[in-house]
Amino acid sequence: MCFGMKKGEAGAVFKTLPGPKIARLELGGVLNTPQEKIFIAAASEIRAFTKRGKQFLSFETNLTESIKAMHISGSDLFLSASYIYNHYCDCKDQHYYLSGDKINDVICLPVERLSRITPVLACQDRVLRVLQGSDVMYEIEVPGPPTVLALHNGNGGDSGEDLLFGTSDGKLGLIQITTSKPIHKWEIRNEKKRGGILCIDSFDIVGDGVKDLLVGRDDGMVEVYSFGNANEPVLRFDQMLSESVTSIQGGCVGKDSYDEIVVSTYSGWVTGLTTEPIHKESGPGEELKFNQEMQNKISSLRNELEHLQYKVLQERENYQQSSQSSKAKSAVPSFGINDKFTLNKDDASYSLILEVQTAIDNVLIQSDVPIDLLDVDKNSAVVSFSSCDSESNDNFLLATYRCQANTTRLELKIRSIEGQYGTLQAYVTPRIQPKTCQVRQYHIKPLSLHQRTHFIDHDRPMNTLTLTGQFSFAEVHSWVVFCLPEVPEKPPAGECVTFYFQNTFLDTQLESIYRKGEGVFKSDNISTISILKDVLSKEATKRKINLNISYEINEVSVQHTLKLIHPKLEYQLLLAKKVQLIDALKELQIHEGNMNFLIPEYRCILEEADHLQEEYKKQPAHLERLYGMITDLFIDKFKFKGTNVKTKVPLLLEILDSYDQNALISFFDAA
Repeated sequence: MCFGMKKGEAGAVFKTLPGPKIARLELGGVLNTPQEKIFIAAASEIRAFTKRGKQFLSFETNLTESIKAMHISGSDLFLSASYIYNHYCDCKDQHYYLSGDKINDVICLPVERLSRITPVLACQDRVLRVLQGSDVMYEIEVPGPPTVLALHNGNGGDSGEDLLFGTSDGKLGLIQITTSKPIHKWEIRNEKKRGGILCIDSFDIVGDGVKDLLVGRDDGMVEVYSFGNANEPVLRFDQMLSESVTSIQGGCVGKDSYDEIVVSTYSGWVTGLTTEPIHKESGPGEELKFNQEMQNKISSLRNELEHLQYKVLQERENYQQSSQSSKAKSAVPSFGINDKFTLNKDDASYSLILEVQTAIDNVLIQSDVPIDLLDVDKNSAVVSFSSCDSESNDNFLLATYRCQANTTRLELKIRSIEGQYGTLQAYVTPRIQPKTCQVRQYHIKPLSLHQRTHFIDHDRPMNTLTLTGQFSFAEVHSWVVFCLPEVPEKPPAGECVTFYFQNTFLDTQLESIYRKGEGVFKSDNISTISILKDVLSKEATKRKINLNISYEINEVSVQHTLKLIHPKLEYQLLLAKKVQLIDALKELQIHEGNMNFLIPEYRCILEEADHLQEEYKKQPAHLERLYGMITDLFIDKFKFKGTNVKTKVPLLLEILDSYDQNALISFFDAA
């Protein structure tokens, strides 16, 4: 659909007939001329239109997967489906590449400036792959799964080689893609814990002659970064919208001489943020004229709203009549859900984001594994818990979130326990008639707190688990997919594969190397090896595969893991102590009238009381979680020796209550 603005009103220039869902829309044209041709990708077909709406191209790519990303450069067309990349020139196949993990975006460095074709793929495994023809020239590791790529300043910056990337965990960076190696220019960490980045544009909205960076995130945040004198961007403006921002562009749209940021959101709204001043400084006559303009604008918006409400009522009546007539088939309204279930590295919790194209009435969360629901500041829904009978029907959690009117997006935070695996289900009911519900399922994996990483420390004391047997490469890969997050569903190319993981809660690590008939897993945490041993032998037994399991246990690794847990445990114990003191100190302060008589440490606790209590509230069961990990470590250490030490657990808990690191290590050694 193409809109034009006349006297501040949006009017349709043209629209196409409905068809398959449009995955991408890009502008193209002859190089070095205005890019005025409109290209769209729907299913496996590319169609192109002139700016007046006349179709001049229909190209069926015959790809087996739907097109997910597209980039146009002159007569070159770069496409990617989930795992496949294709390059076409004048609709003729040129190059092809099969990626080891999902491709989220594709771009090409500006051919008109560099006189070479350099496509770049953003892949889910935290890697940008730089291609030459059908081969990978080199790979660039980035700090999160990249979701979007854009040319810096819209043209590749000063060198023509500068590429911006945004990640699903909200990080933003700039890399120079030279012919031989990448040069990392800058990176912005997501300190404010905002949403993942979905779209980027470069446009001088501040009006200082330097293009600014416009960023749209999946939590509805729109940001403007300026460069000014520094080479690194600085956040200048931000604006929160109620839905995820699917596209962002800068330009002059609604009113001459005032630039705007135009954004589209998940449910189909197109919104403009303007640089036009809302309060004009002027003489009385001007003021009156301005007020009149605003009044006219408001009344026209009111009329539009009333018209829309009337149309909705009419359609609702038509729907009721048609669904109640004797010839009517059961008409269940369908609705789309945009969902995301990801592990946050910062606090080792999962974020479940549910977004619906219409207002959500309620969401029921059910889990067959023990999980904790954590508080989310942005969440205004009212939560109520139902009692569960985990003994008879494997129900560990039943919680209902009742949403306020017009809530289309709900964010939940969940913390799982490693070794406990199963399914989390979300039953989403929107405010539509008749009442309809959709169920989404999310797998909580045995090693759910592990995240893919590019490097591990090979000098740590490692425990090794080795599997051999009559299993294929695809079978052992499916077991790894079952156990660990962030592993591609399809087995990677080649005969042997290596994956590295890091535990986001404890910072322990895991190395997995496997091929047909053999799998080797190494970790500095015995509990990780123990979980893998139990789950893999269970999976192999299900498929009637005979496994030979051998393991090498490194005694030093237990002490090493306890030392990694120590700072976290000490911090939580201290936090709990401080929170216990707050009430007594407040009483003293009221009694004495001031805090001057208190020692600095106690004064500090009183000053930070709100912050401490908030942090304590945000981390329910954090201490129990750490106690559980130490207990598992103790049991697993002796399990590999063939000793059952469950009777000694109460003794261990006593030591933890009066925690001392050396006493704990001595207990582990002596038991």
